[in-house]
Amino acid sequence: MGRALRVGVVGAGRISGQYSATLARLPDLPVTAVTDLDPGRAQALADRHPGARVLPLDGMYAAGDVDVVLNLTTPAHHAPVALGAIAGGKHVYGEKPLAADPPAAAEVVAAAQRAGVRVACAPDTVLGSGVQTARAALDAGRIGVPYAATAFMTVPGHERWHPDPEFYYLPGGGPLFDMGPYYLTALVHLLGPVETVTGMAARPRAERVIGDGPRAGTVFPVRTDTHVSGVLRHTSGALTTLLMSFDVWATRLPYIEVYGSAGSLSLPDPNHFDGDVRLCTPDTPEWTVLPPGAGLAGGGRGIGLLDLAEAIAEGRPHRASAEVALHVLEVMAAVATSAATGGSVAVASTCERPAAVPYRTGW
Repeated sequence: MGRALRVGVVGAGRISGQYSATLARLPDLPVTAVTDLDPGRAQALADRHPGARVLPLDGMYAAGDVDVVLNLTTPAHHAPVALGAIAGGKHVYGEKPLAADPPAAAEVVAAAQRAGVRVACAPDTVLGSGVQTARAALDAGRIGVPYAATAFMTVPGHERWHPDPEFYYLPGGGPLFDMGPYYLTALVHLLGPVETVTGMAARPRAERVIGDGPRAGTVFPVRTDTHVSGVLRHTSGALTTLLMSFDVWATRLPYIEVYGSAGSLSLPDPNHFDGDVRLCTPDTPEWTVLPPGAGLAGGGRGIGLLDLAEAIAEGRPHRASAEVALHVLEVMAAVATSAATGGSVAVASTCERPAAVPYRTGW
């Protein structure tokens, strides 16, 4: 097969368009099948990929021309779909989080190990030039020894733009579990795994109003915390201060900054692949933009599938690994547990810091 993997997509919702655009640029990753609860939506996605057909879910698991299942369902369905694909002998690449909770995620990882298939998980934004250029600067000692970081994700709420936003406000959702993976995965790539967390959380509004789409004006209840703060201790000893909120209308806070003994790094939005990385040191006290020097330039959602295919062909670990995704999920769960019970919570798992990504402009 070389680098080729035939892709079956489960879930043709809003995010599928971004994956579809990336996969259309990658001839070694052809989309051969699509499954969705809405057959019309599935057909519309299949029509964008010559030769792709619509299948029922069981047919996807059994299809002989599907090597990897791209799981774009909602978080509650991530684990069941992954387990079905694994049972059918397929590799899996899933949207974040890996599962709705750590036990379900651990079950997916264990099932893949038994079956001898691979599981990868978003976000693959960390493979882009933004996070990777910052990592290259950090690894080169440009800021000395890193000892602390901050990570801020603040928006008014997804109901402003999403036509069916209720699942963001259910248990397992909220800013921590929805947006946390982008920030925490970046922090693992930069500073390594987390060993202990302390968290606090609040739910300022009991209801939200849909602001866009055919259901605009619909009021729905909020069933999860929407403003979460935490402090994370990495196994390296570095401390990260974290803020995830669906309750902030405006801010001048950075996305991610890393502080070292000889300077600071400021990163672009980890929900994107590219963007300016800025460095400040005693020798250059003004923030200086670093030229892109690592990562896949111009990346889009789906480049994690490219790395998966190349890793299988080369016999190496893939970078958007299930182990990192499981660890990130356990970090988020530990923050939520700490916020609910008080006190610090140890993170059960650990993971290897994924390999750095060399700079590539053509992929």
